[in-house]
Amino acid sequence: MAHGFLPNEFDNTERIDEMIGLDLTLSAMAFCSYPFMPLMADNEAGWSVHFSEETRDTKRLRRTISIPESIGNTSSVSSGGNSDGSMSRSGSTGSLNSVPGLHFRDHILTLTRRYLAAEAVDEAAAAMANSEEGGTEEDETAEGMRLVQLLIACAEAVACRDKSHASALLSELRADALVFGSSFQRVSSCFAQGLADRLALVQPIGTVGRGAPVMNIMDIESDKKEEALLLVYEICPHIQFAHFVANSSILEAFEGESFVHVVDLGMTLGLPHGHQWRHLIQSLANRAGKPPCRLRITAVGLSVGKFHIIGQELKAYAKELGINLEFSIVESNLENLRPEDIKVVDGEVLVVNSILQLHCVVKESRGALNSVLQMIHELSPKILVLVEQDSSHNGPFFLGRFMEALHYYSAIFDSLDAVLPRYDTRRAKMEQFYFAEEIKNILSCEGPDRVERHERVDQWRRRMSRAGFQAAPLRMMSQAKQWLGKNTVCEGYTVMEDKGCLVLGWKSKPIVAASCWKY
Repeated sequence: MAHGFLPNEFDNTERIDEMIGLDLTLSAMAFCSYPFMPLMADNEAGWSVHFSEETRDTKRLRRTISIPESIGNTSSVSSGGNSDGSMSRSGSTGSLNSVPGLHFRDHILTLTRRYLAAEAVDEAAAAMANSEEGGTEEDETAEGMRLVQLLIACAEAVACRDKSHASALLSELRADALVFGSSFQRVSSCFAQGLADRLALVQPIGTVGRGAPVMNIMDIESDKKEEALLLVYEICPHIQFAHFVANSSILEAFEGESFVHVVDLGMTLGLPHGHQWRHLIQSLANRAGKPPCRLRITAVGLSVGKFHIIGQELKAYAKELGINLEFSIVESNLENLRPEDIKVVDGEVLVVNSILQLHCVVKESRGALNSVLQMIHELSPKILVLVEQDSSHNGPFFLGRFMEALHYYSAIFDSLDAVLPRYDTRRAKMEQFYFAEEIKNILSCEGPDRVERHERVDQWRRRMSRAGFQAAPLRMMSQAKQWLGKNTVCEGYTVMEDKGCLVLGWKSKPIVAASCWKY
């Protein structure tokens, strides 16, 4: 498979609805807020939205932005912007006019940059303004905007395979993006790592091949990564929210049933102690009427050693509460899992639980995910509970993924800034050993090596519908808000309902989305 840096990265027109996950409607643009635009007023910064006739008589929305000269002279978004707001590709990157498919590529790259750059600037400026230490609010805002400019310019240089220019920009980023700085400086340091990894894999135009893969957080077991994952579970509400929604749906499906079975895909990333199932066991033991005669839990994944320990702990806990628990393990990744691997007993109610798992089998061809969903379909579960990151990190275009990821992880790092002080080592461990690993995989990997293929909830709806599943709306908004009020240590987290799904966000920026499906 050709590496993602080849020109054909920009020639795939089959997945326009998935490529960057942008809402390009006029109404969506109209409601984007840019509170820091007055800072640019003196430099005659302006926005305009207009239509132009393109090829195939298609109307395409274009957005033009004039970056203030004081910022543009320091670090232009495109390493050379024109006065009319268009993006120049001259300079150190050389002329790209000879590259086939340039018109389509430039259209996509320009549209992506112009649409998302303002949101990234807004995110950075807000983060810098809310930082605990530093100079005046104006200085922090300017610094945040400068970092955004550096990151975008560096991403463009990497995408154009301009090693010398990208290396120079990376040197500036490493100097300014401090690991223990403000929230946006910290997220910038992670993105700088990802850009450096991608730059190291850059090959000359026309070569074929793939560089050494960058490891996903779960590929290699290490004390640091396990500790970071546990800290994310304990401090961030993302995974606990997923467990709460999933268990509520499972309890409803098990209501009045005597023989129940849970198939857990990935066993929630191998978190120790099986927290999700401890809560479910306790709820089953305390439910009205009598507890089930038998509860079966099947763990699916490759971390067999961890699963054995979790299983022993869960069986001991269930015995204390009078629950008959049978725990089994299927050693397999999702792509190789077959229906016959799961032992199904007649008369039992089966549910499938997937917490932050299915995005790993979303590939360009869609075949892998379709096979997994078909396998689940053949198990005839009463429900499938699906929780995934709610962001568009699976587009085929690098710069689109970059901008989406920058906006998404800036919100996460901003939430960490509200919870933990700047020099708290727990915060640094989560950022560097968990979230940074996701960021690096999104930015530096292509093909089968890229497993952090997060998609928006709307895209999951389409995928699930095509696979023959029907939505089972989650009607527990009030309970979710109550749970959030009891289990978060700071204000800023939100719960929203989206067409029967529940979305946990930070200041209304979606983070994870939970949904329920029946076959």
